[in-house]
Amino acid sequence: MESLLHDSKKTLVTINGIMKDHNSSSENNNVVINLDHGDPKMFYSYWKKVDNECSVTIKASDLISYFVNPKEADFFYQMPGFNDAIRRVHRVIGNAVAEDRYIIGGTGSSQLFITALRALALSIKETNSNGGKRIPVVCAEPYYSYYGEAIEQERSKLFEWQGDANTFQEKSGPYVEVVTSPNNPDGTIRTPVVNREEGVVIYDLAYYWPHYTPITSPADYDVMLFTMSKTSGHAGSRVGVTTYYRWAIIRDQDTAKKMKKQILLTSIRSSHEGQLRATKILNFIADKYEHDPYYMVEKPSKVPKLFEVEGLFEYGHRVLGQRWEKLRAVVVQHTPRIRLPDFSPSFCNFMGKLTSPTPAFAWVEFESGEDAEEVMRKLKFQGRNGSRFGINVSRRYIRANMMGDDSSFNLFLERLSSLRIVD
Repeated sequence: MESLLHDSKKTLVTINGIMKDHNSSSENNNVVINLDHGDPKMFYSYWKKVDNECSVTIKASDLISYFVNPKEADFFYQMPGFNDAIRRVHRVIGNAVAEDRYIIGGTGSSQLFITALRALALSIKETNSNGGKRIPVVCAEPYYSYYGEAIEQERSKLFEWQGDANTFQEKSGPYVEVVTSPNNPDGTIRTPVVNREEGVVIYDLAYYWPHYTPITSPADYDVMLFTMSKTSGHAGSRVGVTTYYRWAIIRDQDTAKKMKKQILLTSIRSSHEGQLRATKILNFIADKYEHDPYYMVEKPSKVPKLFEVEGLFEYGHRVLGQRWEKLRAVVVQHTPRIRLPDFSPSFCNFMGKLTSPTPAFAWVEFESGEDAEEVMRKLKFQGRNGSRFGINVSRRYIRANMMGDDSSFNLFLERLSSLRIVD
């Protein structure tokens, strides 16, 4: 088989943050677009409209002390306002139970995920005798590529990566299963696979928000992970060494204390500046839905300028919905041997209507048997190959980011539509 590519029309676009004159010249045709990372640039235009409403001013004399919550000996560095904002936004959206739970902020995926694993493995070790063996960690394939890489890099004596949860069902002993729902990379709703009393489950709910999937009920689990980067799009909200753009909701006090201690030992504390910015943004989101006249029974006489802006989740769902519609049209018209996942609509309690899933990533399968990564490379796109997600027929799959800037996404469609696969 061979792939035939046609020249693109001339247009001025911003590609990977750089303005380019995109035409048929070899220079611009060789521009490689990065669809590997889940960079949420699509949210930029939304937040640009409310720059002033969501800005945070920090004076030189502010936040000098380690202690911002002296009433909580174990959680002295975590601002009460941050905790309140987390609980508030989950209450307003209805996607997770956060009341009467422990809120733990962390420095993104790596710190909080490993910290949760360590705390759970320690608890398992304290209650089970397994001869000093490391606790297996599993996740049903296709699984988020980061899990195995992070665990193997950690080289912990407490836990070890054992891959696909489907192959672990016949084994015995304690374990930790990671459930990502909606799943990264394919956007499906997931539940545990192993289901044994000896095991514990970490729910990674980074994408359980109304712009990605219908909210059918509040998640209510022992350990739940969320992230600012996929909630609001602030993936780069980093101040100093640490940032509060990912948080865990923990039911058990002992697990929460173990996680807090690990964070203290590895980073002393987490950035107060980061907490302030996250608090501001999360409260803005909650304000929109709690006080926006559109959602109120009694309409006020004067509408604040703040609420003239479209709701974040309506914006995200609209933009992603349009992109998925365009991508499916390109696949149907131009690349019939490429397959995308099918999703059925469900009633979203937050939206109050039937909505269809609009995942953050496109899980692209080349049914023709071509190597997906090689085809994408010819199209000058960098995607994440299926081998990173633990599947056997890995070369047929590739994950492509649907959350990038408009120009990069449009160029993705343009180049994909030029692809022909012939015998």
